Amino acid sequence: MVLAACSPETSGTASPVSTPSSSRVSGTGQEVPGPGVPSVANPIDTTRSASEPCSALTDSQVEELFGRPVTPKPDLKAPAGPTCSWDPADGSGASVNVIFATVDDLGLTGVYRARGTNYKLFEPLQPIEGYPAVIYGTSDYRSEGMCSLAIGTSDHSTIDLTVTQSRANVGKTDPCQSAKTVASKVVVSLKERK
Repeated sequence: MVLAACSPETSGTASPVSTPSSSRVSGTGQEVPGPGVPSVANPIDTTRSASEPCSALTDSQVEELFGRPVTPKPDLKAPAGPTCSWDPADGSGASVNVIFATVDDLGLTGVYRARGTNYKLFEPLQPIEGYPAVIYGTSDYRSEGMCSLAIGTSDHSTIDLTVTQSRANVGKTDPCQSAKTVASKVVVSLKERK
């Protein structure tokens, strides 16, 4: 019960603070990975999963995160790429939104280039299940129980996710810890689908 135990209540559908890919420029002719950007040693082919974005998390993983089954909501035509959101109808406010970013082919390089400009919040993380990751945001929404994270699945692709804590748990724990837990589950799920 990671999200139920540490998750703000807001109404509406969860969406990322701002997806890294939505502010990236075209990757044509760009050096990838860029200077200082970690390379992805063992790329994951996300093509199959992107066509079924709700496969990013298994039913048992979702139940473990929320403490109950939650019906996923896919959106294959979302602006930043195929998306799936898990937004329980229990009024808790806890939610997870996963995006298979398709706006460009810069991978984490696009996120790194936006630090300090589009992304006021930018914190590289230790690799998650062996994959480079970074916390990002147009502002720091952690005090409101929200955290966005990008995982490099190859040098040219990312999976972005936003985790929102339940209203009862805002301010009690770092929502980015929950985001890291979700990211770990997503990577494990994707590697199992290979």
